[in-house]
This record gives sequence, C-alpha cells and structure tokens, in this order.
Amino acid sequence: MSKFTFQNNKVMQDRRSVCVFLPNDEALNIIVNVKALCQELFIQVCDLLRLKDCHLFGLSVIQNNEHVYMELMQKLCKYCPKEWKKEVSKGIDQFGPPMIIHFRVQYYVENGRLIGDRAARYYYYWHLRKQVLQSQCMLHEEAYFLLAAYALQADLGNYKRHKHYGKYFEPEAYFPPWVVTKRGKEYILKHIPNMHKDQYALTASEAHLKYIKEAVQLDDVAVHYYRLYKDKREIDASLMLGLTLQGLQIFQVVGESKQLLYDFPWTNVGKLVFVGKKFEILPDGLPSARKLIYYTGCPMRSRHLLQLLSNSHRLYMNLQPVLRQVRKLEENEEKKQYRESYISDTMELDIEQLEKRSRASGSSAGSMKHKRLSRHSTASHSSSHTSGIEADTKQRDLGPEDSFTGSILHRKLKSCNSMTSHGSSHTSGVESGGKDRIEDDSQDDGNPTG
Repeated sequence: MSKFTFQNNKVMQDRRSVCVFLPNDEALNIIVNVKALCQELFIQVCDLLRLKDCHLFGLSVIQNNEHVYMELMQKLCKYCPKEWKKEVSKGIDQFGPPMIIHFRVQYYVENGRLIGDRAARYYYYWHLRKQVLQSQCMLHEEAYFLLAAYALQADLGNYKRHKHYGKYFEPEAYFPPWVVTKRGKEYILKHIPNMHKDQYALTASEAHLKYIKEAVQLDDVAVHYYRLYKDKREIDASLMLGLTLQGLQIFQVVGESKQLLYDFPWTNVGKLVFVGKKFEILPDGLPSARKLIYYTGCPMRSRHLLQLLSNSHRLYMNLQPVLRQVRKLEENEEKKQYRESYISDTMELDIEQLEKRSRASGSSAGSMKHKRLSRHSTASHSSSHTSGIEADTKQRDLGPEDSFTGSILHRKLKSCNSMTSHGSSHTSGVESGGKDRIEDDSQDDGNPTG
C-alpha cells in the first residue's frame, strides 16, 4: 500500500457526519473531522447560509430537553454521543450516524433593525416563528393573529383573491396549538385572510421586521429556559431560570405550568456567582444576606449558564445606546408618516369639494382637473402602508429597514457584538467564583469576535 493511500484512508477514518437543523426546518448535512473545533463547523454553516452577521446565532445540542450552546473553541466531540467518536466500518454508512446539532438564535435583540444582514434577519424571524408556536400568553390572543398576518405576508406575498382562499395555509404552522383548539381552524381560515390583505405592499423584509418587533413583546418568546434546583438533595428540578431580553426570571414549576417568583432586570442584578453547582443572585442595593441561592446540578451546566448569562448581559448593556438611536429614528419616521397621511387626507377633502363645485357649475375644465387629481390620489392610496405622496414610493424601493441599517449604526452594533464573544465567559457583575473574577468592560473592548 502506498503512503498516499494510507494517509487517504486515515483521513477518511477521521471523518464524521453532522446534521445541522436550521430554524426554517431545513437541514445541512456536513462532513467534518472528528477532532474539528465547534468554530470550524459554525463558520462552515454561516458560509453555506451566506450569513455575514452571525453574532446572534450559535450551535446547540439538546441535553435533557435543554439547548446547550457550544463553546466555539471547544472540540465538537465534547458535545457528541460516545458512538459518534468511534471508528466506523467501510460501506454505505462510512461516516457513521450523524451527530444532531441545531443552528439557532443564542442572543436575542428586541428590534430586527439591529440585524443588518437580511439573511441573518430571515433566520432570526424563523427562530421566533418556532418560539411563537410554543407560546402560552393567553391574555394576548390578538397578538397571534397579527403575527400570523405578518408571517403570511412574508411567506406568500400580497393577498390575491383568486389564489388565497379556502385552506391556503395551515393554521398549525402559524398559531400555537391552544389558539387553534380554542378558535377552531374554520374561524382562523375565515378571519385571517382580511388581516393578510391589510398587509398589502409590505415586502418580505418589512414583514420580517414587523413580525420580530411584535413577537418579542410576548413574555415567553425571546426567552431561554433552564432548570434549577432549590437545594443539593432535590432530584427533580422545581424551579426554572428564564433568560429574557431584559434580564433574569425565576419560576416555580407547578405541573406543566410556571409561576413567576422573581423578575430581575439586568439593571437590578448586582452580581451573579457560579461556584461548582451553586448559583447565586445578588440583587442590587440589597445586603448580601438577601442573596438567592440555587443549584444547577453539575459544574458543566454552571459553566454553560455563566457564559450565556454573562454574554447576554454584556450585549444588553452595550446595545442600549444603539437602541436609543433606533427608537429615535422610528419615532421620526412615524411622525413623517403621520404628516404625510394628514396631507393626503386634506387633499381628499379638497377633491370632494372640487367635485361638488364641478357638478354645480357643470364646468368641463373642473371635471378634467378633478380626474387628474383623482388618479394621483388613487395611485398613492392603493396601499394602507404607502404615504400618499409620490416621492415616498421611490423611497419604498429601498424598504424602511434600509434607513436604519446605515454604516454608522451597524459599525456600532458590530463593535457591541464583538464584545459578545462566543468564547468569553466573563462580564462585569458576573463571577464564576474564586479565581474567575470579572474584568471591567473597558478592558475587553478590543477583543476579537469568537
């Protein structure tokens, strides 16, 4: 056997199969080296999806019904089943059974305009779609109907009477099961088409933005849930940690439901400490005797939660100046749309008066003038989302999201994301105990992205 053949066989023996599930229910089948780093696979997935802005996403495996996000500088085999590492025999299944990995949102943001890459925004939207299907906010049932209308506009485009009738979508793909059970499929299929029709002229990208903004307002959508134990002796976890956009929540698990015990915005969290299996929350402004102590079950879970919480906290704090800019821009756009709508409504009143005067005088010139004005008004009001002024239709070609994704705004966001390194396990106010004291944020400003 030649040296080349031997080396080639060795390379093939080190190859393994990975199946990466995407938020939109598609999957990527990738062959990797058994000793590959998680970062290598992550880069490969982002390249295949043509994602430029990957900072909010991560790779996860499901362990005990929880998503555990991979540390990118660790080897894949740290997270794989034992049989995946074993050398496989030659044949059809030469790479062995695939390792199941999920590409999903790891860090949430409250506004889709903070995601400059449309491909990234698309997968962020799809992740929220899946989260909405599991949502249980029963006091906000109307939100699910609006979300379904945005999603249908994003998925199918403008409502067409000859095409979109009857069962032109599956209610189960757009609504949580409890809404379908409560209202029934017939009710949904009867009322949603009109709401879909109301979104006329929204581009898919605009619909994604509206969906994201509405979905994250539901309490249980942009959240990661993890089990916690009251004490070391507890066998079945009776508590749940919720990592939200704004901070931390602690729930008491009662059967299939969760009862909120504590809600800590990031601004009210003085310190988080992980020591072995122990997890401590020290609320800001309270004496240390008032700290809350829970248990994670094992040091590896503590490490995972430490990294996820610290990076989420850092991203939240660093994004606040950018979010203020976005809100200000949105307010200016809403004021502009209101002014343009007011001008348009005034124009309609003038046209009605013209029409009355024209009929009274019988003037053909007045009639011709009215027709020109009427055509302009009809064109500008063909959509409830256009401004009623011709200049705005030219701007619409760009889409409103482009006015928020300027280079200055996204340079700032990128610098914020670069500090949310996938490999970092520290942030101010978060400790892993003992020697892992947290460094000040200013020292990490130059860190490259993981």
